[in-house]
Amino acid sequence: MRPEVTEIWVYLSESPLLWLTVTLIAYVGAERVSVHFKRNPLANPVVIAATLLVGLLVATKTPYGAYFDGAQFVHFLLGPATVALAVPLYRNIGTVKKSLLPMAAALLAGSVTAAVSAVAIAWALGAPPSVLASLAPKSATAPIAMELARNLGGIASLAAVLVILTGIIGAVVVTPLMNRLGIKDFAARGFAAGVASHGIGTARAFQVSELAGTFAGIAMGLNGALTSLIVLLWIVLAG
Repeated sequence: MRPEVTEIWVYLSESPLLWLTVTLIAYVGAERVSVHFKRNPLANPVVIAATLLVGLLVATKTPYGAYFDGAQFVHFLLGPATVALAVPLYRNIGTVKKSLLPMAAALLAGSVTAAVSAVAIAWALGAPPSVLASLAPKSATAPIAMELARNLGGIASLAAVLVILTGIIGAVVVTPLMNRLGIKDFAARGFAAGVASHGIGTARAFQVSELAGTFAGIAMGLNGALTSLIVLLWIVLAG
């Protein structure tokens, strides 16, 4: 960078609001790109915004710690956002009650498969225990997954990365996969997205259908709770 530009950047980088502002601008821009491409699964706003932010951090040689200090308010909001998932569950409690048995079966199958398959594959490939512990809660939402990873002896930051990757892959794959499988029930499609790919998949489900998004949010909340119970069982058995 030119000297005067460097001086301006050094001045701005000292502001705690810089990275929060940059994060919001990156997401708003990514959202517009997604709309421009008519919500194509490949034009995922989370992927675009994350790529822009990573590129900026690399270009400015900004350490992640400095970025997180400024943008941690977004991280703080993950907790309240997760709790707020109780709202769609309450609003659709009647529909949920009618589908309680199939939802319970899908939730159990999805949660167990997501945790066991990832850990089993990583174990077969020789991954260390800390990586296995970080992989186990990858399909839960980030704040839950990070805390569970810590309790299992894993790496919270690695768990967060795995959660994001899982969500991105799920959000990109879910619509074409469901179309190919001929699944037309948006409640079922949304529930599958929420179980497999938490918040990012839920956001994608809302883009496709409000009903799909509602059931994705329900699945996301329930999957977080069930994953916590599965990990608790793991800790008890291992101890």
